Formats: sequence, structure tokens, C-alpha cells
Amino acid sequence: MNKDNDKRIYTLSQEEPAKAVLKMSIPLVFGMFIMVLYNMVDTYFIGLTGDDYQMAAVNLAYPVMMVTVAISNMIGTGASSFIARCLGAGEKEKASHTLTAAFTLTFINSIIIMSIGLAALSPIVRLLGAKDNTFLYTQQYVRVILTGSFLTMGSYTTGALLRSEGSVRYSMTGMIVGTLMNIILDPLLIFTLNMQIRGAAIATVLSNGIGFGVSVMYYLRKETVLRPSAKQIKPTSEILREIYWVGVPASLETLLTSAAYTVNNNLAVEYSELTVTAMGIAQKVLSLGSYVYQGFASGTQPIMGYNYGAKNTERMRKILRSGVLLVTGTELILMMLYCAFAPLLIDIFTDSAEVISIGTHVLRTMMFILPFVGTVSMCRMSFQAMGKPQFAFGITLVRQLILYIPLLLLLNKVFGFNGMLWAQPITEAVMMGVSLLLLTRFIKNKENGMITYEKHDAK
Repeated sequence: MNKDNDKRIYTLSQEEPAKAVLKMSIPLVFGMFIMVLYNMVDTYFIGLTGDDYQMAAVNLAYPVMMVTVAISNMIGTGASSFIARCLGAGEKEKASHTLTAAFTLTFINSIIIMSIGLAALSPIVRLLGAKDNTFLYTQQYVRVILTGSFLTMGSYTTGALLRSEGSVRYSMTGMIVGTLMNIILDPLLIFTLNMQIRGAAIATVLSNGIGFGVSVMYYLRKETVLRPSAKQIKPTSEILREIYWVGVPASLETLLTSAAYTVNNNLAVEYSELTVTAMGIAQKVLSLGSYVYQGFASGTQPIMGYNYGAKNTERMRKILRSGVLLVTGTELILMMLYCAFAPLLIDIFTDSAEVISIGTHVLRTMMFILPFVGTVSMCRMSFQAMGKPQFAFGITLVRQLILYIPLLLLLNKVFGFNGMLWAQPITEAVMMGVSLLLLTRFIKNKENGMITYEKHDAK
């Protein structure tokens, strides 16, 4: 193992907890900030067309992108969890085999998603909430996203695989390159080639593909701890079981979020299609805070998985404490910035006074999720890292199906638009307490020997 690889393992196993969390998370938070730009680029350049219905269509089509991400997360998260635990237990060959299998499964899943999606394109677009003014635009965008699903899914899966071995910088580089290409390709395709919303979708797919290629390059150049091998292309039954055991609940988190997003859009469109536009812009602006907490959660995940494999529960507790304090403090600062600059942030994307007014109100309400949602995400991803997806899925199930969607429908009916907006902050506040209690009790029971480790951890 070379010197760089030794440093990565040291960070996972021995680095001072707060420093380890920052070292693993800061590059990801920076990379996630780049991803915010990635998501905002389409919105910004479509906004320059002056067509608010195309803006609404990008927002309506977003759940389809979330589905492709969910399926890639199923493989990326499941494989990453098993890889980190195997590395912690000293089983490098099994970790390498898992890496190769993840690439194989991502390719197969992308073909399935593309085939089913294109065959049922029109019904899917109607389900998303597209109406007369937005149907054709939404259909164009979704068709391209589905056609290029392998490039998008490959990009997300490979990023997760690189992070599982501590190669955070390589993962971030792929995201940065992809985002820069999206910034270049969007104006070229939307305006120069006059492809409008279809050009935005093509730019998204191509830039994901370029980011994917950059990430794969590190494996081909043998600069990583693990490397894929053609001899390991066929996964074993154990690897499949471990990937899907953790991965399916992880993907259901995103799928349920996509379903909630679709319900939200269908409720919003009843107020007006411009309301959908305003909510879409506000949610994209808020995604800066969302990606910050995802960066901390993703950075903490391999440390928790490694130390679970190494049976170091004391370090797990310290990592969790440091992670929660860091992510909560960061999100509170962001919340204050949103409150102060909401109108200016919405104004970047549209000249419509109505859209700016609605979007400002949405952003100043939705920002109240930020002090809570980071801890929820960190607890959920820690359970995934430890190979305990039943707990991660339990958090997801309660959060989306039992609390958020029913609250969304109830509060919208009782209090109208304002009630709909407050459903998520209320949900996240409750789930922060539930998630933190569940994870701390799990670690305590592990220390007391009340929970056994998996078979592959035993020595």
C-alpha cells in the first residue's frame, strides 16, 4: 500500500474525530457546493430564455432525475458500505470484488431504467404534474435524462465508491469537472444551437458522463486503494446480498423523496404553474444547505463503516458527536444568510415579480429544515455504513410516509399554501430527535454486547 493509501486508512481509523470528519467532509462539502452550481445552471440559463413554463418543466422533471440517482445510490451506497466494512476488517480482496460488481450492476440497472422509462414516457410526464403549458417541455427534458441514464448513474455510483476507500479528493474532482462542463455546455446548447430545454437536458447528461470518465480514470491509472478487475466482474451471492441489503433501503429513501416531491408539485400546480416555478427556484437555492449536510453525512459514512468493521464503538460515538455539532453549526449560519438575502437569491433566476415574491416566501419558510435535517441524514447514513439498513429505512419510512406526506396533505387542506410549506420543517424537527436517539442507543447496545457483528466481521 503506498503512502497516500496509508494516509487514507489513518484518517478512517486513528485521526482525531473532529479533524477526521472535517478532512473527509470539507472536500465533499466543497464538491457538493459545485453540485449546487450544477443543479442551478440549468435553472439559471433556462431563466434567461424568459419562459417561466420551461422553468416549471425543469422542476416538474426533477423527480425523474431523482429516480436515476436513487437506483445508482442503491448500488453505490450498498457497495460502499460493504467495502468500508471489509477494509476495516482487513478483507481487501472482497472489497475489490465488490467494487467491480458495483460497476456491472450500475450498467445493467441503467439499461432497465432507460427501457421502461422511454416506453412509458407520456404517462410518466402526466404523473409528474405537467399541464398544457408545461407538458411538451417536461417530456423533452425527461426523454433526454432517461436516454443518458447510464452516464448519470455511473457518475453518482463511482463517486460513492471512491469515497468508501477514503479517496474523497478523487470523487470531488469528478464532480467539479462535470459541473464546469455543464456551465460550458448549457449556454452552447440552449442558445447557440437554439435547443432550449432539450439542450439543458443534453448538457446535464453529457457533463455527468465527463465527470464519470474522470472518476474512472483514477482506477485505470491505479491511483486508488482498490481497483476493478475483469476477473471479478461476476458478483458472488454474498456481495449481491450485502449490496442490496443496504442499497435497497437507501434507494427507497430517494424514491420516497421523489414521490413526496411529486405530491408537492401536484399540490403547488393547483395554485398556479408559476407557483411551481417559484418553488422550484427556492428549492434549488435551498439545495446549497441540503448539499452541505449531505457532504458531512457522506464524509462521516466511511469513517463509521470502517470503525464498525474494526469494532471500535468508542470512536464511532466521538465521530457522531463531532459530525452533528459541525453540520448543525454550519446549517444555522446558512439559515441566517437565506433569511437576509432571500429576495436577491430568487431574483438571480427570474424577472417575474410574482415568482420572486412567492419564491422568497417559500425560501424563508423552508430554511427552517436546516438545523435538523443534517443530523437526520448523518444518522441514516451511519446505519447504512454499518450494514444496518433496517434502521436507515425505518427512519426514511417514518420521515416520508408516516409524517411528511400526510402532513403535507393535511396542512395544505387546513391552512392552504402556508400549511404545505411548513410540513417539512415540522417533520425534520421531529425526526432529528428520533434519529439521534435511535443511533446513540444502537451504539450503546453494541458496546454492551447486546448486538452482534455480522459474520464477515468475525475473526
